[in-house]
Amino acid sequence: MTATAAPTVLTARALLLDMDGTLVNSDAVVERIWRRWAERHGLDADEVMKVVHGRQGHASMAVLLPDRPMEQNLADNARMLADETADMDGVVAIPGAPEFLASLRGLPHALVTSADVPLSTARMAAAGLELPEVRITAESVGASKPDPEGFLKGAAELGVAPADCVVFEDSGAGIAAGQAAGMRVVGIGPRAGLHDPDVTVRDLTQVRVERVEDGTIRLHVQ
Repeated sequence: MTATAAPTVLTARALLLDMDGTLVNSDAVVERIWRRWAERHGLDADEVMKVVHGRQGHASMAVLLPDRPMEQNLADNARMLADETADMDGVVAIPGAPEFLASLRGLPHALVTSADVPLSTARMAAAGLELPEVRITAESVGASKPDPEGFLKGAAELGVAPADCVVFEDSGAGIAAGQAAGMRVVGIGPRAGLHDPDVTVRDLTQVRVERVEDGTIRLHVQ
């Protein structure tokens, strides 16, 4: 990962936040669940892990098992979501996430996650993080990231033009979705640096939010 070399200032009217890898570190459970799935299907677990971050489970399965009927992927994904929701071992907040979310109170922002409502609610609670009032989850969209639908819906719910939004993401699929939506992207963590976001940071301790009187959000990225 190449972190932003010098302080950068981005301005926005709204922020759209991914969850896993961005606000919540759920890598431990994601690894456990998907490596078991890879073993059941005779797939290389390391190769599977390169695909699954950022996407809805059934979308990852469609990439990894292209000849399998989507009905099977959807059923398999439902079981996997239940397993993930029951497993919070090792789920913690990304450094700086509690303070970052607190700094957004009263400012336009939304959660845009490939998790469904039960999983996103459970993981945010396990990490001790407050849920944004506006949430776009798996149930909200017809297409998974890297499709931009989720981010475009988030912008629409907040009443902000896509070009005035900044996305926070960690995965290749999520960064591609934000860019396809016409938004600038702040990449969080080592995965993000591989996918050319506008700027990259180690974690949320490197982002400071400033409220401007005209309603603009000024992001100081170090």
